Amino acid sequence: MMELLSNFNIQLYLAAYLVGSIPFGYLLARYFGGVDIKHEGSGNIGATNVLRVLKERDPALAKKLGAATLFLDAIKGVVVLLAAKMLGAEPGTLWTVAVLAVWGHCFSLFMGFEGGKGVATGFGVLLFLLPIPALIALAAWAVAAKTLKISSLSSLIALTALLIASYVLYPAGIPGIGTHAPVWIIAVTVFYKHLPNLIRLLRKEEAPVA
Repeated sequence: MMELLSNFNIQLYLAAYLVGSIPFGYLLARYFGGVDIKHEGSGNIGATNVLRVLKERDPALAKKLGAATLFLDAIKGVVVLLAAKMLGAEPGTLWTVAVLAVWGHCFSLFMGFEGGKGVATGFGVLLFLLPIPALIALAAWAVAAKTLKISSLSSLIALTALLIASYVLYPAGIPGIGTHAPVWIIAVTVFYKHLPNLIRLLRKEEAPVA
């Protein structure tokens, strides 16, 4: 067991999952807003629910904590990727780190293997590893969010745009690994976490973000 834990890649993978598991939205809302967002709003620990729950009590604080949650969730996977790249990790290892950071956020060890939707963390790691498709996805999200004002639907539209851009720009597979598999794993994870939102959308119960 100790020999396994001393393996360089295994250490990176554990770090990616554990750092990804840090529930920044829950912590910020709990300690600065006095709210347990696991039991408020949608019950999600991401920036959208932080904003939605806290804006009823303190709109200014809600914006600050929502922005902080978004930034921290986006950057936490990038931090491990930067460290891994500086230490000379191979492209395949970097993509595994990216996937595990998203899984950590979505299935957090510190939240009983529950977590957020994976959008911010997924965007962060994809911006680092696949910047052009990620920026295209960001543009698609911005347009969708402006017109539809529904966070979940905008995120799924952006996810679709990213997948399409990835195949258009890299038809033979992502440089360094020759496959789109890690992007699909992240995409399927994010889509799975949005299934409750899709059900609410079909029932016309999904709340817009003001």
